Amino acid sequence: MLNDEELKELKKISQETRINILKMVHSAKSGHPGGALSSADILNVLYYKCLNIPSDWDKSKDFENRDRFILSKGHSSPLLYSVLAQNGFFPKEELITFRKFGSNLQGHPSKGCLPGIETSTGSLGQGISIACGIALGLKLDNNNAKVVVLTGDGELQEGSCWEAFMEASHQVLDNLILFVDRNRLQIDGNTEKVMALDSLHDKFKAFGWDVIEINGHDYNQIYDAYNQAKKCNRPCAIIANTIKGKGVSFMENQAGWHGKAPNDEELSIALKDLQGEI
Repeated sequence: MLNDEELKELKKISQETRINILKMVHSAKSGHPGGALSSADILNVLYYKCLNIPSDWDKSKDFENRDRFILSKGHSSPLLYSVLAQNGFFPKEELITFRKFGSNLQGHPSKGCLPGIETSTGSLGQGISIACGIALGLKLDNNNAKVVVLTGDGELQEGSCWEAFMEASHQVLDNLILFVDRNRLQIDGNTEKVMALDSLHDKFKAFGWDVIEINGHDYNQIYDAYNQAKKCNRPCAIIANTIKGKGVSFMENQAGWHGKAPNDEELSIALKDLQGEI
């Protein structure tokens, strides 16, 4: 359980993350704000309170024992970039170069461009398979590090995800934790109308996973779920119910903001919304 001071700090950190996301996408005139905003609270709890990932990356003496984080829904890259910069992996001043020619901050995370990027992602449905391979390799090496994946819910309509879920269960990958950003919206609309996913809880159970369901904007629930998942003796899926476009009045629960940049006026309104949260 996080104390009041930690909760207050996380709220401020997540506010900064969301502001960064909007400024980055606005400056680039392209990007995916909706799902980045919905996952901000999850990723901040993970990086500030849960994961062991050194900010000096491969220069760290403990590099091989780091936890591995994979952003399977790579289109939410402005979220990951902001959190990495806020944690000192690279200067915050670089954030505004997002999606610009020659920038290290590509539209989707690219391994080798920046410290903190575990693997290149963006082709939906592949992050979980990559995570399975990493998790199995760690077990073979007797390395106790955890592998944590963040996926979108629309992404779970890819068949390759379910092959990976079977493999994770078969190999008893108890070092693998999956967070599902369950905002129920994808680029084509409501997930249940495009290709229904419910009951996700029952599906994961049927595939041999432990399952925890939480409010993905409640810092204590995110923190407690992660610590509970660490103790599971098989892979664990944490279904985090979230709001697409969280924190911005005209973006919340609007599928149209999945992959659209705000104009100058919209950015001004969005920043006022977010700055009024603290």
